Amino acid sequence: MAGKLRAAILGPGNIGIDLMLKLLRSPYHELVLMAGIYPDSEGLRMAAKKGIAISTDGIDGVLALKNLDIVYDATGAKPHLQHAPRLKEAGIFAVDLTPAAVGPYVVPAVNLEQHLDKLNVNLITCGGQATVPIVHAISRVTPVAYAEIVATISSCSAGPGTRKNIDEFTETTRQALITVGGAKDGKAIIILNPADPPILMRNTIYAQCDTAQINAISQSVGQMVKDIQRYVPGYRLKVAPYADDGRVVAMIEVTGAGDYLPVYSGNLDIITAAAVAIGERYAQHKEKAVG
Repeated sequence: MAGKLRAAILGPGNIGIDLMLKLLRSPYHELVLMAGIYPDSEGLRMAAKKGIAISTDGIDGVLALKNLDIVYDATGAKPHLQHAPRLKEAGIFAVDLTPAAVGPYVVPAVNLEQHLDKLNVNLITCGGQATVPIVHAISRVTPVAYAEIVATISSCSAGPGTRKNIDEFTETTRQALITVGGAKDGKAIIILNPADPPILMRNTIYAQCDTAQINAISQSVGQMVKDIQRYVPGYRLKVAPYADDGRVVAMIEVTGAGDYLPVYSGNLDIITAAAVAIGERYAQHKEKAVG
């Protein structure tokens, strides 16, 4: 493809490494930098071995590089609050993989087209990427008065960033259930399961709505699952929607692609896969606007 996006990753942790491997396969990206702040970072070592420029100057290292089109921020919610205004000032499109929620919440299968002209988009959380589109699929059939989701992940796949951001996870996911999912109110819960062997990511969705519409709801949810599988192949409906005393219940399971992280880390894989989907669609949008 002509006119690849010149891309940088900010944050060389587990998510940054997995994202790096995905971007290196993408025909829409030229990954030119991996930036962090710790010289002994495994992510920086891996990037250097692959011929990618590295920096230990964090956001300063990113902004020192000219002609960047896109930056993927895989640090944390609090750091991104500092990074976002500087990236905006530089005119660089930022894909925020943290729960900082500076830019609009985006789920590629739901509302990406509405936000391609923004300079900062937020990927909500892993639980948000898995469950918000299901709530949206239900709400486009019938109003959802209340949505509650329970995201259960292996404690082995919850790194320091995830654990530090649990408060942000619950609030950001809740807000996305409303603003993107279409529920009038909502609640998000995350459970870190220490089971051995590690469990796959599972997400249970409860939606208070008109259960008489269950057949149409099932069709809508089924189509949404297919839409998400285009960029997250391991996303599947574990329990099909069913009516239960005034609410619809469904369960989603996510198996990771195994690029860098174990396959049980579907919670991390869904974030990196969604980020790449956004970048590729942004590249197409940018190329069309120029050409």
